[in-house]
Amino acid sequence: MEEEVEKMRKEKRIVVAVDESEESMYALSWCLTNLVSDANKTKSTLILLYVKPPPPLYNSLDAAGYLFANDAVGAMEKYGWDLVNSVMARAEAVYKDFSSIMSVEKKVGTGDAKDVICGAVEKLGADILVMGSHEYGFFKRALLGSVSDHCAKHVKCPVVVVKRPRD
Repeated sequence: MEEEVEKMRKEKRIVVAVDESEESMYALSWCLTNLVSDANKTKSTLILLYVKPPPPLYNSLDAAGYLFANDAVGAMEKYGWDLVNSVMARAEAVYKDFSSIMSVEKKVGTGDAKDVICGAVEKLGADILVMGSHEYGFFKRALLGSVSDHCAKHVKCPVVVVKRPRD
């Protein structure tokens, strides 16, 4: 029993929310440099979490299936998976030099990003959540909401929001 508790203390589960943006790749790089290192004696599991937007819904205006025919829906689904593969490939290029000192898991969720991220962090038993900041202005944040702000208020683990330095 004590060995199991000791093992749990030594293993850190870090969830990094990734998307198509440079900000998320910078956050991943920051995480690797600052939270995962050879000097750190704690074994780390890096969990890359990508959230796809929800699939389009049919509505009463599309009763005959004209707006979203099967091939259009299929094409959108294929595009979504192509995007997932592209983001994960970019992330792999960032973490490849660190892969010998940690294990990596890739997770994909579908839905509203803030809800999916909060749910995944709890379900995965994350010790820390790392996110990039898009640094939206007041109006854009008021219209779109801030995913990182929502997650910081609703998850039970520490949240690190990484801002990309201005060029």
